[in-house]
Amino acid sequence: MRAAIYARYSSENQRDASIEDQIELCRRYAAAQGWQVVATFNDRAISGMTVDRIGYRNLLGEAHRGKFDVIVVEALDRLSRKLSEIARVHDELQFARISLHAVSLGRVEMMHVGMLGTMAQIYVADLREKTRRGQLGRILQGRAASGKAFGYDIVPGAERGERTINHAEAATVRRIFQLFANGVSPRGIAHRLNDEAIPGPDRRPWLDTTIRGQKERGTGILNNELYAGELVWNRCSYVKDPSTGRRLARPNPLTQWERKRVPELRIVDEELWNAVKRRQDAVALDMGRDEQGNALNRAHRRRYLLSGLLSCGCCREGYTLVAAGRYGCAGRRSKGICINDRTIGRVELEERILGALKQRLLTPELVAEFSRAYQEECNRSAAEADGLRSTASAAMAAVQRKIDGIMSAIEEGLYQPSMKQRLADLEEEKRLLNARLSDAREPSPVRVHPNLAEAYRRRVAELESLVDDPELRDEAMEAIRSMIERIVVSPRDGGGVTLELHGDLARILAVCSANAKTPPQETGFSLSVVAGARFELTTFRL
Repeated sequence: MRAAIYARYSSENQRDASIEDQIELCRRYAAAQGWQVVATFNDRAISGMTVDRIGYRNLLGEAHRGKFDVIVVEALDRLSRKLSEIARVHDELQFARISLHAVSLGRVEMMHVGMLGTMAQIYVADLREKTRRGQLGRILQGRAASGKAFGYDIVPGAERGERTINHAEAATVRRIFQLFANGVSPRGIAHRLNDEAIPGPDRRPWLDTTIRGQKERGTGILNNELYAGELVWNRCSYVKDPSTGRRLARPNPLTQWERKRVPELRIVDEELWNAVKRRQDAVALDMGRDEQGNALNRAHRRRYLLSGLLSCGCCREGYTLVAAGRYGCAGRRSKGICINDRTIGRVELEERILGALKQRLLTPELVAEFSRAYQEECNRSAAEADGLRSTASAAMAAVQRKIDGIMSAIEEGLYQPSMKQRLADLEEEKRLLNARLSDAREPSPVRVHPNLAEAYRRRVAELESLVDDPELRDEAMEAIRSMIERIVVSPRDGGGVTLELHGDLARILAVCSANAKTPPQETGFSLSVVAGARFELTTFRL
C-alpha cells in the first residue's frame, strides 16, 4: 500500500527537529506494516487549531486525487486539535477509501475520533486558561504579560515579564510624542524617522500605522500606556474564526481591564502624554472616519477591479489608493522610503488592462478562431448527445431481449422462483432507460447564426460595462482578477508609468499576440506582459 506521512509542531519554542523525529517514527511504523512511503507533508510552528496550513492542505489535496492509500501520523492531535475538523477529515478519508493510522494507537476508528478529538480540544481550552492565569499573575506583580514594547529591553536572568528602559529607543518614543503634540502627522513622523535611518520595532521601517495604531485597542506608539507608567492588560479578547482559523480581536468592557502602576517604566511625562491625548481627541474624526462619518475599521470600502494586485516596480510595496481615484506607491506614502512618485488614475489603469484584452481578442484571426471553435463545440455536443442516445437504445434492446427470453421460458414451463425477482429487476432497468431516452431529445441540426462573429465582437467590447453592471459586477470582476497574479507599476522615462502584467491574463495576451497577423494600434502607452516559462517577454503598445 502507498502511504503518506504528516508531521506538525505548534510552537516556535519547540525543536525544529521535532518534525524529523515524527517522520522517522511514522516511517518505521509504515515499514512494519509493509507499506511504501510515497509522500511526506509537514507544518512547522503552526497551531493545530487552524486549518490554514500549507502542508495540511496539500496532504488533503493529494488524498482527494488518490495519490496514496493510507495516512500515517505520530498522534491524532498532530492532524488537528479541533474535534469538528478531525471528524470532518475522517469522514472525507473514509469516502476516499483512505485509512488513517496513528503510531500511538494504530488504525483510527470513529471511536478514537470522538474520544481523542475531545481530549485534544479540552487540552487547548485548558492551556488557554492557564496562559491567561499566568499573564494576570505577571500583571499584578508589575511585569509585562507578553511581548516586548518598543522602548524596553528584557531583563536577562530575571523573572518572565521583567522589563527595563532602553534609553536609545526611549528617546525616539519621546520624540514621536513631541512631534505629534506639535502638529506633525503620524505619516510625517514615519517619513522623518525613515529618512534619518532610525530603526522601528524589530528594526523594520516605520509605518504611520505603527505610530497611530488604534486608540480603543491601545495599539500603536501613541496609545501604549506603559510609556505613561501604567500596565494595561485584557483590553481585547481574541477568538478564532472557525471558517478561516484567523484570530480576531474583540474589545472587552472597561470593567474587565486590569491596570497596574509601574512608575519606574515611565518614558513620557504627564504633561506630554496629556498633550498627545488632547490632540488625538481633536483629530479623531479626521483620522478615524471616512467622508460619511463611518469608522474606517468598520467602513465597507468598495473593492475595485485591480485592488490588491498592484505593486511598485521600485520598492515592491503595494500600489494603493493614495488620493481620490488615484493609485500610488504605499512605500513612498506611508514610509517615505521609495523614489517612485508617479500616480495613475484608477479608471485609466482599468481601461489600459481591459483595453489590451479587448484589442487582442478583436483581431480578425481571433474572431475567426472563435467562430471555428464555437462550430466545433456544437458539433462535439451533438455527437456526444447522439452517442448517448445510441448507447441507451442499445441497452434498451438488450434488456428487452432478456425479458423476452424469460417470458419464453415461462411459457415453455421452465419457471423458477428466481425468475420473478430477475424479471422485476429488468423491468425497472427498462423503465430507467425509457426515462433516459425520453430526456435525450433528437439532436437538432447545428446552425451557426450568420451574425455570430458580430455578436462575439459586441460581447468583447462590453467588458467595461460588465464590470460596472450591479448584477454581473462581482462575477465579472472575480473572473478577471483570477487571471491576474500581479501588476508591477514602474516610472516611465518622460512621465507616466509602465505596467508589467503577470499571470494567466498575460498568457492570453501573449497567445493572442503570437496568433495575430494584424499589428496592434499604437496609442503611446506601454504595457509589458510577463507570461511565465512558456512565453518570452512581450511588449504591447496601447
